[in-house]
Amino acid sequence: MAVDTVIGTPTRRVDAMEKLTGQCKYAGDLQLPGMLHARLVVSPYAHARILGIDKSAAERLPGVTVLTAADLPIAEREGSRKGEPLAASEALFHGHPVAIVLAESEAVAEDAAALVDVSYEPLPAVMELDAALAENAPLVRSQPLAGSEDTNAHASVGGAQEEPAEPLSANASKQSHLHRGDVAEGFRQAEAVVEETFRTQWAHQSSMEPQTAVAWLDPTGVLTIWSSTQSVFFPRQEIAKLLGLPARRVKIVGMPVGGGFGAKLMLIEPLIASAAMAVKRPIRLAFTRSEELLATNPAPRAEIQIKIGARKDGTLTALQARIVYDTGAFPGSPLDICGTLLGSTYRCPNLDVRGVEVMTHRVSPAAYRAPGAPQAYFALESAIDELARRLGLDPLELRLKNAVVEGDPMLNGRPWPRIGLVECLEKARSHPLWQRRSSLGPNEGIGIAVGGWPGGLMPSNAGCRMESDGTFTVLTGSVDLTGTNTSFALIAAQVLGVPIEKVQVVNGDTDTAPFGPVAGGSMTTYMVGAAVQRAAERAREQVLAIAADQLEAAPDDLEIVDGLVRVKGVPDRSISLEKIAGLSMSFGGRYEPVHGQGARGQAPNAPGFTVHIAHVRIDPSTGDVTLRDYAAIQDVGKAINPAAVHGQMMGGIVQGVGWALREAMVYGEDGQLLTGTLMDYALPTALDVPSLQTDFVEVPAPEGPFGAKGVGEPPAIPGPAAIGNAIRDAICARLTDLPMTSERVLAARKR
Repeated sequence: MAVDTVIGTPTRRVDAMEKLTGQCKYAGDLQLPGMLHARLVVSPYAHARILGIDKSAAERLPGVTVLTAADLPIAEREGSRKGEPLAASEALFHGHPVAIVLAESEAVAEDAAALVDVSYEPLPAVMELDAALAENAPLVRSQPLAGSEDTNAHASVGGAQEEPAEPLSANASKQSHLHRGDVAEGFRQAEAVVEETFRTQWAHQSSMEPQTAVAWLDPTGVLTIWSSTQSVFFPRQEIAKLLGLPARRVKIVGMPVGGGFGAKLMLIEPLIASAAMAVKRPIRLAFTRSEELLATNPAPRAEIQIKIGARKDGTLTALQARIVYDTGAFPGSPLDICGTLLGSTYRCPNLDVRGVEVMTHRVSPAAYRAPGAPQAYFALESAIDELARRLGLDPLELRLKNAVVEGDPMLNGRPWPRIGLVECLEKARSHPLWQRRSSLGPNEGIGIAVGGWPGGLMPSNAGCRMESDGTFTVLTGSVDLTGTNTSFALIAAQVLGVPIEKVQVVNGDTDTAPFGPVAGGSMTTYMVGAAVQRAAERAREQVLAIAADQLEAAPDDLEIVDGLVRVKGVPDRSISLEKIAGLSMSFGGRYEPVHGQGARGQAPNAPGFTVHIAHVRIDPSTGDVTLRDYAAIQDVGKAINPAAVHGQMMGGIVQGVGWALREAMVYGEDGQLLTGTLMDYALPTALDVPSLQTDFVEVPAPEGPFGAKGVGEPPAIPGPAAIGNAIRDAICARLTDLPMTSERVLAARKR
């Protein structure tokens, strides 16, 4: 059977059976000879000076070793969390690790950790943004800290314009200012103005698999780390630098990942690696669920003041915003991404967006699926919706009137490449759920919201090798989080003209794989997929060259059908792929082995936009919000595997529901985390989610593989705004704080 096309065919994931049957081995399943188990000793205070650590009682237990910051062989203590995996002299948040306990079993390690006696001097904790920014605010950290690249690794938007910084407390770790035109004049021209402040809370990625890694310094001096990680090359680079090792002496093996969402770029790897170097034995550290909530790296909270004006016909005249991010005890918020998206989604001649990143005594932040975008669009899309109401305009038509298109400038000055925002809005306009607005019952509402993501960029390599049986192996240095290996197999199968069953995808480690980027930021299919396509094209050229020589025909006159290379129109003149492999891989073979290499370097962004529609019903007596229906339309470029695209969209919607209605990391005034278990941190359940309708448009990315772009980030973005706008439609009151709990809804309804 000829393979006309496999691209666009719904395909079961290549790892489906392995995972469904429990055969997949994760980092927590590894057992190495002589392996020690690790448990952490963490600070019970949000801020305290560490006066001393007494290990003696713990180390009296058989086989127990306790390591503190002074025991770790870190060569470059740069002041960031990765450079200080254990607090040395000062604990900066509740849950800050201060020691690591190693033992022959997890149970003994747990018992020993309870015996470590840490002497603290409690210090004042700065928990609120206003207090941290106050002129005489106590310093969150006495020593300066380096920033984090984790969140900005997910998108490529450019930095803010350099200007004199606003005079603020030393706790302000970063400031930004993006502007265009004359905002004051724009508001003078406006005939309707909306001004409001929106707040989001710390939200945890809450992957099914917690942070887990195993490290071993082998007898040859090579440090190997098996990790539940979203990247293998990024942590190798950073760990080699921190430990003062040549990169070739650090090997990262990416294990199957039970959920990442941006949190698993690199957190526990420096600690476990340095501990393994200190004791020269294999060590495994797997966080408990409570440790995961207490001491990892969730999405930071934000406060966004936004003011937006328009003429009577809906033409936007001005947008002004001030963003304040709580970055916890370590810098690294998605400030630039948030600001750029606020000022780049709609055409507006006059813009002024300022941003401040503020340190507090909370846990450090990291990326969480489209870092910065859910916060930005909750503010922007709520304000746009309110503006449409002030003007008496259809909220979808107001968006269509002002939506950016290809060539329009982003707030950072770069032009938008080919995008599908207008196409998504047009498809949403005719969606049955949106058309249902006129037939709603009492206490019901329908809301709409836009979400956009610029797309991440990072160079990539891939290889495509022919095997002795005529099948093909694709080798990448990426990590498969969401089924991207299936997409790579489809891409290679399409190029090579073989069924997907004839293609195997292997994710190599840092010793064996070509360079691969971070798996995040909706860049994997776009960047690695393009490298796979080019590698498969090179392999196909080599196959056809061998066949052409054997069949005495021009390569352009050949086709691959049913495992044979044959002359077009003359099916009897053919040679099998297996025969070609033998001619290039046997003793005395005449031809070079078939091995195509592909690379993807500089590329334009491939942004993805989506439009979500939410239908809610409010219980008038309790304020409880019930989602009745939910629809999403997304520009996916080209759906390589539609089944995976729909799955990504559904997963993002559910996480947006969590942001909107349930999830918040709540701290007491003393900095104690009050939501440290899943009994308290309220993730959405199946009962919270209605039937989801997902659809897409295909506006090809010119440089994506077969026009594809990444699809993972956009579906997690508009949910809070869409649900918030639906609540506004139902109760005629605007909620401005996430999550929109029943208590907040009821209070707003009574105002």
